[in-house]
Amino acid sequence: MSLIAATALLALMQSAGEKLAAAEADRLGACLERIERDPDGAYEDGLAWSFEGNRPGARQCTALALIALGHVQDGAERLVNLANSSDGGTMEQRAAYLSQAGNAFIEAGAAEQALTAFDGALKIAPDAPELLVDRAGAHLLLAQYDEAIDDLDGALARTPGMGPAYHLRGEAWLAKGYLEKAMDDVLAAMAADPENIDTLVLRGRVREAQRLEIESGGPLERISDN
Repeated sequence: MSLIAATALLALMQSAGEKLAAAEADRLGACLERIERDPDGAYEDGLAWSFEGNRPGARQCTALALIALGHVQDGAERLVNLANSSDGGTMEQRAAYLSQAGNAFIEAGAAEQALTAFDGALKIAPDAPELLVDRAGAHLLLAQYDEAIDDLDGALARTPGMGPAYHLRGEAWLAKGYLEKAMDDVLAAMAADPENIDTLVLRGRVREAQRLEIESGGPLERISDN
C-alpha cells in the first residue's frame, strides 16, 4: 500500500471512529434523559444496547438506570467495574464513573466504598473541587471531621464561594464543637445560596448548640484536632 493510500485509510478510520463516538454520545445522552422520566425504559434500552456490543456507554446507561430504580449498590459497583475496565474510555470518563459511583455509595450508606471511589477519582483529577466536596461528604459519614475539613479547604481554595463546601465544613465544625467557625461557614453558605433549606436547618442546629453552650456556662466539649 502506498503512503498516500495508507494516509487516506487512516483518515477514514479516524473519521469512522469519530462518528461512532458521536453516535454513542448521542445515545448515552438519550438514555440519561430517559432515566429522569422512565428509568425502567432506560434500563431496557441499556440492555438492548449491551446486546449489540456491550459498549461502555451501554454499561453506564444500565448502571445509572439501576441506581434510579433503587438498586443503588448494584449500580454503583457496575460503575466502579466500568472505571477499571480495559475499555472504560478516557481518564476523564473513568473519573466521572467513579464520582457517580461514590455518590451512589453514599446514597446506599456505604461510606467506605464511597471514600474508595472518590479517592480513585481524585487520583485522576486531583484539582477537581467538586470531587473534594464529594469526598468530604464521605469523610463526614465516617466521622472523619479533620479529613473532611482538609478536603473542603482545598475545594474553597480552588473555587471560592462554593455553597456546598461551606455547608459541609459548617457541619464538620459543628460536630467538632467549634461553633463560631460553624456559624461563619453557615453564613457563607447562606450568602451563596440563601434559599437552601438544608443550610437553614444547619443554622438552627448551630444556634441551638450555641444556646446550650451559654446555658452551660462554657464551651461544649470539643473533638480534639489531634
